[in-house]
Amino acid sequence: MSARTHMPVGREAIETKGWIGAHRYLLLRRTSQLLFLVLFLLGPWFGIWIVQGTLAGSLTLGVLPLTDPFIALQSIVAGHWPELTALIGGLIVLVAYALIGGRVYCSWVCPINPVTDAANWLHRRLDLPKGWQPKRSTRLWVLAMVLVVSGLTGVIAWELINPITMLHRGLIFGAGFVWAMVAAIFVFDLFVARHGWCGHICPVGAFYGLIGIKSLLRVSAANRTACDDCMDCYAVCPENQIISPALKGKPETTPLILSPDCTNCGRCIDVCAVDVFTFTHRFDDHVAAPSDPVPAPNRRAARPI
Repeated sequence: MSARTHMPVGREAIETKGWIGAHRYLLLRRTSQLLFLVLFLLGPWFGIWIVQGTLAGSLTLGVLPLTDPFIALQSIVAGHWPELTALIGGLIVLVAYALIGGRVYCSWVCPINPVTDAANWLHRRLDLPKGWQPKRSTRLWVLAMVLVVSGLTGVIAWELINPITMLHRGLIFGAGFVWAMVAAIFVFDLFVARHGWCGHICPVGAFYGLIGIKSLLRVSAANRTACDDCMDCYAVCPENQIISPALKGKPETTPLILSPDCTNCGRCIDVCAVDVFTFTHRFDDHVAAPSDPVPAPNRRAARPI
């Protein structure tokens, strides 16, 4: 370990960009997640029906249908062809996430995301080991199993245990076992497997990842020559295996993070004090010209992840 100063994750970014600048996308994500949740709860809680339904299927302002395409797919596999309105709603959502990135749902909409993010933050603060790390393909197997069970039983299988839907119902009806399930996910990510639920188990994230394989919105390490190896981006990224190909690639390789596992959460952009990362589109593969090296006193020792 070098004698250079060891700082907590994101501290240098805070000193460089200010606290808000170093948490810009995190704050925007929490605002987005809260907004979606409030829109769905305004009706049941206060009788203001801007949105009717849940994230599984809804009608906005009595006009715009939106359907979770994963729910629609399970319904079709189960032998229950959705109504035309539901199919149109599913197509709208499918096209939207295919363009902006399927796993944007995971980081900007899903109400379980703050729970898993909190678990990861505490995991880092307590300096706990990574724990059990199942293969990334596990969630694809869970996805396949959900569809098989739906086909064999004739029911929309995942909705029976979907923590997203259960949390929505819990906020409306106050069912105690719902909070037990949310707590179980938190404990699982904290003590059993770092980023375990979203990164290895959840079939919803797997499904939206497949949708977003060719999406336009991308994170780019366009300024990768300025990287000072602080490792903060690896520490905060929920899918940190996707960073190296873009950040550490050879000069002729693309700086774009093209993996469908990327959630476009923007945390790598937030915590980078030298602004290596930025949001762009999948056709923007330019790399910034090398800049002057960061003076040694301002650089930090790399941290294990």
